[in-house]
Amino acid sequence: MNAEMIAALRELEREKGVAFETILQGLEEAMASAYKTWWKQENPDADDDFVGFRAEIDPENGDLRMWKQDLEEIEVPPAEEGADPTLEMKVLGEEEVEVTDEFKGRIGAQTAKQVIFQKLRDAEREMTYEEFAGREGDVVTGIVQQQERRYTLLDLGKVEALLPQAEQVPTEPYRHGERLKAYITEVRKGTKGPQIVVSRSHPGLLKALFAMEVPEVEEGIVEIRAVAREPGHRSKIGVISNEPGVDPVGACVGPKGSRVRMVVNELRGEKIDVVPWSENLAEFVANALQPAKVREVRINEDTGTAMVIVPDYQLSLAIGKEGQNARLAARLTGWRIDIKSETQVAEEARAATVDISTPASEAEPAPAEAEPAQAEAEPAQAEAEPAPAEAEPAQAEAEQGAPSEG
Repeated sequence: MNAEMIAALRELEREKGVAFETILQGLEEAMASAYKTWWKQENPDADDDFVGFRAEIDPENGDLRMWKQDLEEIEVPPAEEGADPTLEMKVLGEEEVEVTDEFKGRIGAQTAKQVIFQKLRDAEREMTYEEFAGREGDVVTGIVQQQERRYTLLDLGKVEALLPQAEQVPTEPYRHGERLKAYITEVRKGTKGPQIVVSRSHPGLLKALFAMEVPEVEEGIVEIRAVAREPGHRSKIGVISNEPGVDPVGACVGPKGSRVRMVVNELRGEKIDVVPWSENLAEFVANALQPAKVREVRINEDTGTAMVIVPDYQLSLAIGKEGQNARLAARLTGWRIDIKSETQVAEEARAATVDISTPASEAEPAPAEAEPAQAEAEPAQAEAEPAPAEAEPAQAEAEQGAPSEG
């Protein structure tokens, strides 16, 4: 170490942003470790288990000094009750030793080179982590680098981002070399630098894209209160204006649909419904079912259900293909939605009226059913009576035949 090395470290601090004290401390630790290795080679028979070394580098001229330490193993009581005690090395004493020119030359230079490169890599990783650590929820643009079954890698410039399969849109193909916008969901430290996890299916991506395309959303004039999304197919957003003169839906759609079209293109053709958000729940539910027209909304707060009545010709539109429109409206509002046509409601009301009137009329027919049985018994008796009537003609014929024989 010399004054030129110190000047080079100062220059690194200015260019790379690596603190001079950090590199100097790393050099001192590495020099102490390297000197112990060299000392063991020079003294193969010595017991090195209880021998340590401490290095010190002058920050002005780069002079290296070394101290040999006598160590003792001590038992440290546990910080928590019930845990096992730990062992630490305690310094009993130290004495300064001479650093030979051989160590300062070849070994020292090699050690310094390794430490400086390692510290530079660590510093760059830390700077990259700090750059992205506060950006969770932001949208970044990356280039597709590698695609595998479980994930896709995006090159963000300084670092690569991971797009897991769970955060991908099933209908989207990711081709090598194409540019892609993604939503940062997580930033964590890793052994090889920061790990950035991004998403293409997160509802936050939709909000962030509208903030990029609609100045009123970015400035807070128009606010996106609710988002419901089925990635790759269709989405709904509920918007409200914080200024009376601004139409929130019109601001998001843009002139001739130019603003919403940019978001749709970025999401590869995903359909987007922009509806007005309202504090009136019944009104918001009706808006959420657009483009269907709603006749009436009945809110049941006990069950958390909103019953929606629509004209007969609007029923299929309100439900949507495979129930998609009703499903997205329920997610947007947070309420369970039951959609019925006017005919269904009228039939249910008519059936309810019949059910109410039926019990009083059904109480009398029971005695009337007993009369037919009695009526059936009477014909049987009537059929039994004609038998004596048939005997009288026979007797009359006998009386007529007697005189003729005489």
